[in-house]
Amino acid sequence: MISFPSENKDVTFEALCNALVRRTVFVTGAVDMDGCPDADRGEVAFIGRSNVGKSSLVNMLTNRKSLAFTSKTPGKTQQFNYFAVNDKPELERQIRYGFGFAKVPQQQRQQWSDFMDEYLQERQTLQAVFHLIDARHGPTEEDGKIMQKVGTILGQKQQAKVHCAKYIIILTKADKNVKNAKSQSNPGKVSNKVMEKLRQTMNENRVGYAPIVLTSSETRLGREVVWKYLSEHLL
Repeated sequence: MISFPSENKDVTFEALCNALVRRTVFVTGAVDMDGCPDADRGEVAFIGRSNVGKSSLVNMLTNRKSLAFTSKTPGKTQQFNYFAVNDKPELERQIRYGFGFAKVPQQQRQQWSDFMDEYLQERQTLQAVFHLIDARHGPTEEDGKIMQKVGTILGQKQQAKVHCAKYIIILTKADKNVKNAKSQSNPGKVSNKVMEKLRQTMNENRVGYAPIVLTSSETRLGREVVWKYLSEHLL
C-alpha cells in the first residue's frame, strides 16, 4: 500500500490540523521503560537511523522551528524524547521520537535495541509507529533490522488479537532528489530503484502491508498525509 501525497493539496485538512495543534512542549527523555511518562494517553513514535530527519520532521509537523533539536552530526539523539501536544488533559497526546543508531559501542546499541523491544511489546498506549527512511538511499541494513523487529513483535500481537500499533513508513528528504525543490511545483520525489529496494526489504521482513508516505521537511511535502494518520490515532 502506498499513501504518497496526492496531486490535490488538502489545504482544508492541513489548516484544521494547524488549528488543532495549540501547543507542543517537551516532556521528558527516557533511556529505559522506567523513564517513560505515565501511560495515560495515546502516543505515537518516530524511529529511524541517525541523521534521517526525525527532528526536522517533528518540527515540520508541529509548525515549530526548534521544538526538536536538529544536528548534522549523526547520533545526537540518544534517548527517546517525549512531546505533549496541546495543553488540556482531554486533548493532550504524546509524540515520541527515538535514538539515532550511530557509531556507538555495541553494548549501548544493544541497550537501545532491548528498550525498543520492550516498548513495542508493553506500551499499551502506543497507537502508531512511524519508521523514517531516507528517500535518497532507501533502507539500510539497520532499517531492515527495525522492520524485522516490528514485523515480529506486532505480528505476534496481531495473532494474539491484542492491541497492536499501526506501522507506517516515512520516506524523508525527498526534496534532495530534485533540483530547485519548491513547495508547490517541485516538492520532491523518490526513484523507482529506491522504491523497488524498499518494497523488497519490507516483504522480506513481513511488513509489506505498511503504508508509505513521501515527505520533505523543507518543502513540507506529505505533511497533510502524515497528519491524517496522526488524526486517526491521536485526535
